[in-house]
Amino acid sequence: MSATCLAVVLCGALLAGSGPAHGEGRGASRTAPLAADSRPIAIDARIAGDDSETRFVMDLSRKTEVYAFTLADPYRAVIDLPHVNFRLPSKAGERGHGLITSFRYGLVMQGGSRIVLDTTKPVRIEKVFVLDAVDGLPARLVLDLAAVDRETFMRMIALEGRAGKSRGLARRSEIEPPNRNENDPRPVIVLDPGHGGIDTGTRAGSNVDEKTVVLEFARMLRDKIERAGKYRVVLTRTEDVFVPLAERVRIARAHRAQLFISIHCDALVRGEGEAQGATVYTLSETASDAEAARLAEAENKADVIAGIDLSAEPGDVTDILIDLAQRETKLFSIHFARALVGELKLSARLHKQPMKSAGFRVLMAPDVPSVLIELGYVSSQHDLKQLTSGAWRSRAGDSIVHAIDAFFTTRLAGASPAGGRN
Repeated sequence: MSATCLAVVLCGALLAGSGPAHGEGRGASRTAPLAADSRPIAIDARIAGDDSETRFVMDLSRKTEVYAFTLADPYRAVIDLPHVNFRLPSKAGERGHGLITSFRYGLVMQGGSRIVLDTTKPVRIEKVFVLDAVDGLPARLVLDLAAVDRETFMRMIALEGRAGKSRGLARRSEIEPPNRNENDPRPVIVLDPGHGGIDTGTRAGSNVDEKTVVLEFARMLRDKIERAGKYRVVLTRTEDVFVPLAERVRIARAHRAQLFISIHCDALVRGEGEAQGATVYTLSETASDAEAARLAEAENKADVIAGIDLSAEPGDVTDILIDLAQRETKLFSIHFARALVGELKLSARLHKQPMKSAGFRVLMAPDVPSVLIELGYVSSQHDLKQLTSGAWRSRAGDSIVHAIDAFFTTRLAGASPAGGRN
């Protein structure tokens, strides 16, 4: 995957000469509301143009700096901004026009936001700028794209020397080193609420986002685990922000975690049938069934969804990382998964095949026993009702805590990880 970047320093002289394209005029927007704080508010967005030139426009409560670049395989244009409060219409971004097929938006790191536009073909960023709010009209972010052939696209990358350099997603280790107490002997458990920020995950018909459900569950589970005082708990994210998959693994290893639990919800597309219940996944080079393979493929696309440039990674990174996984770590993961299924069946409906395996990138720490829990299907009305029920969440959380206790009782006693209940 490759990137071509365009940095922009905004100034009045540059903006004064920038006019609308493809008939897009400033009079079409409504007046921007006053910001409740210093952060810009995004209130509307639209696309105009054709399959050779396309303009993307977003209305903001005030002017802000922007930084834009493109990515290939799949083709995307990415706009990075400071923290923006997005208050767009509920279905904004689902439909595109011209060179843009769709777009998504959200936080990608502490203090930073991102807009990712999927494009039909290679594109060049012709212009990107922000107009000041004036005469009661909102500020306006404008991005102009032009179609180019792939050879031209790759030549631009080579000339600019920016391949593999996606801006805006600094490693958390560079801005927030782990706060470890080396004298605290308690095991560290890392809870990983899936998705977040620009990556909403699955979405129920009632506009319930997976990223919100799993974050609320993870916070509740953290409190339950910490209440006993036997473990230290770290969350890979504590707010609605995107965290790259590799960074989630790095957080677990940096904190020397002894258990990693990634929390998700699943969904089936209408027409694919029905499914209900919780499922526990472990890492495997070969998926246990077609559904596990589908889910792993979907979850492993999180970095692509967020517009991360992965060109520096080996093409066969999945196989390499799976080979690195130690046999003992895999056995401990399976042991915990079995204990988890045994406890969850006492408090929650389980999938007809509750324990599966597949090549999830987020489970690939070679020295940290790791599982991924799909709490249920948001596409199932029964499961959705449970997932949004505080009482059900509490019971499921208690079951997970019991499984954690059983796992560490066995592990700290030095017993073999080969056991466990089915």
